[in-house]
Amino acid sequence: MSRTVPRRRRSTTAVSLTRTQAVVRGSVLALGAIAFLFPFYYMLIGSLQAEPDTSIAGAFPDPTNLTLGNYAAIDSRIDLWSGLVNSGIFTGGVLLCTVVFGMLAGYALAIMRWTGRGATFALTLLIQIVPFQLLLIPLYVLITRSYGLGDTYLGMILPFAINATAVIIFRQYFLQIPGELFDAARIDGAGEIGLLWRIAVPLVRPALVTVVLLTFIGPWNSYLWPFLVTKEAGMQPLAVSLANYISNVAASTANPFGATLAGAVVLAAPVVVLFIVFQRYFISTDIGSGVKG
Repeated sequence: MSRTVPRRRRSTTAVSLTRTQAVVRGSVLALGAIAFLFPFYYMLIGSLQAEPDTSIAGAFPDPTNLTLGNYAAIDSRIDLWSGLVNSGIFTGGVLLCTVVFGMLAGYALAIMRWTGRGATFALTLLIQIVPFQLLLIPLYVLITRSYGLGDTYLGMILPFAINATAVIIFRQYFLQIPGELFDAARIDGAGEIGLLWRIAVPLVRPALVTVVLLTFIGPWNSYLWPFLVTKEAGMQPLAVSLANYISNVAASTANPFGATLAGAVVLAAPVVVLFIVFQRYFISTDIGSGVKG
């Protein structure tokens, strides 16, 4: 005759197993987070060291060895505020153009019906395989000689104004929106721009955040194209100024190791902050919530 395990004992065992799994899962995730964050931590600590220590022990330095001297050295050689303003103008212009044009193109490819839509989307996908470096010389000749936009912010922004990745992301999100929402709005007399602004955009905010973050990284860290377009130091973005500083000036400072890491921290900090602020918006939306049934 088999004995039946009491329900309370089974419940206690299940709770204990669940807790054990949660602890193991949390430990694994914590180790992964530490491994991912350690390079950023080491970069920050190294940028604050007065006397460089490139060993593993340098990750836990003597507090008396920490200073802001490396950042002061950068500010004494280049104008950080001017570089930040230039980067803001350059990156902000690219973001604005990418979001506006990407949203319009994605909406047209996903919602509107017109001849050649599939072929246009195929060409958009093919653009992804063309490295930007192959286009540098033709774009430089076009922007500086044909358009005469050398040494201008517009000349820096135009080559990045339309991003194929943004078009694809917006298109895929727009395709998830139920067509009944657009049909109902059209019956009420809404035009295509009204449909885009009042219905489509509020439902694809995660796509908007994704496009902003992905687009921000490119122009913010870009130094080759802005360096080609403008030779005026007063117009160069922060990435160009820091690249020149790290390659030409940092080696001659009292602490080249700390100076190089300080330049990397200054360039990476805005990207990290932007991601931390907006990462909670990487969630799925209830796109189908407006449709009954």
